[in-house]
Amino acid sequence: MTASQAALTDILNRFERLHPKVIDLSLGRINRLLEALGDPHKSLPSVIHVAGTNGKGSVIAYLRAILEAAGQRVHVFTSPHLRRFNERIQLAGKTGAEPISDHDLMDVLTRAEAANDGEPITFFEITTAAAFLAFAEKPADFVLLETGLGGRLDATNVIEHPKLTAITPISIDHTNFLGETTSVIAGEKAGILKSGSPCIVAAQPDDVLAVIEQKAYEVKAPLIAAGQQWDVYEQHGRLVFQDGHELVDLPLPRLNGNHQIGNAGTAIAIARALDNVEIDESHLEQGLAKVCWPGRLEMLSQGPLHEYAPLCSEIWLDGGHNPGAAEVLSQSMADLEDRVPRPLFLIVGMMSTKDASHFLDYFENLVSYIVTVAIPDQPNAYTSDELCAIARHKGFVAEPANSIEDALELCSQEAEDPVRILITGSLYLAGHILDLQEHGLEA
Repeated sequence: MTASQAALTDILNRFERLHPKVIDLSLGRINRLLEALGDPHKSLPSVIHVAGTNGKGSVIAYLRAILEAAGQRVHVFTSPHLRRFNERIQLAGKTGAEPISDHDLMDVLTRAEAANDGEPITFFEITTAAAFLAFAEKPADFVLLETGLGGRLDATNVIEHPKLTAITPISIDHTNFLGETTSVIAGEKAGILKSGSPCIVAAQPDDVLAVIEQKAYEVKAPLIAAGQQWDVYEQHGRLVFQDGHELVDLPLPRLNGNHQIGNAGTAIAIARALDNVEIDESHLEQGLAKVCWPGRLEMLSQGPLHEYAPLCSEIWLDGGHNPGAAEVLSQSMADLEDRVPRPLFLIVGMMSTKDASHFLDYFENLVSYIVTVAIPDQPNAYTSDELCAIARHKGFVAEPANSIEDALELCSQEAEDPVRILITGSLYLAGHILDLQEHGLEA
């Protein structure tokens, strides 16, 4: 670890101690801090604010690629990060948005810490304020802003006049903060809608869409909803997008999985709703072809992990961690099985705040063998034994492992032929896997 990385680790660790709760949804603390910083959130380029349960990061990745193909300068704010905190704050550069440098990150974090003056504030709130500082001080055309949790009381929801808002598919997650039903959760997510700012809505269940429509009516936000004002589908190995203006025939997106059709379509609908930039078909094609979003249904290329896996086996990685993600992930695995049959083995690590039982429900009759792991450096994760007990209770053949190396070796012992291994359950685990893939099992 370099000296600058050590200093960043120290200040981020201090931020963790500024509030007794990891999550405490409120806008009061961040508004206080932003005022002390000179209200940088009021000096941002055009903001596109994205909420939802699943697909937020993918939609932002597509939109970034499309806008950059059109010559636009784009800042990006997403969370959590996979490997380094810098990934959360991407600044517009000559060749596209890039993670903020250690020097610039330390600068905005230090200024945010000084302005906060030791007052209680959550980690996400103070780092969001630091991101707004960085975005306000570097020229760009757009800020692509992902909510952290929910919408109505999320720290990102201090933006009063976004250019556009968007809501990706909504399902059950974070019930202790957002509510027990998708309708209640939809009300929280729809809290980002603002008067006069169009909202692009991905395909939703009828009850969820009804909640969003009611909120849009109350605040006078125009809706551009999937299944009404636009549609997207796969046809003959192509992506077809259709709205009230035209039908556009495009290549399939680079990211894997049928659910990416909807994510790409949402990004296209956002891009086509912008009135201050011209997006043509070539920009859409380039965006779908160049999009990059690691750790989302990614097949890992040959590397250190394969040395421990069964010979000639595939290793797939996805950071999905809630039932909605498990549903689309299991469908993607079933589609792969239809094309190239192989036994599916699961390596799973999850945070203890997640519904592991419901997550695993979607893999019933699809998975041959499960190995459970604890997520390194995450004290609030399930232990491998706890997850294994849940899997066995669901009727799966499952074993706990002490490490990823141990998990892959257990897969090798169980497999008689090449298998398809899916490592999933957490973005934190996905980041750990990408580190191991780059640096080896000693990382």
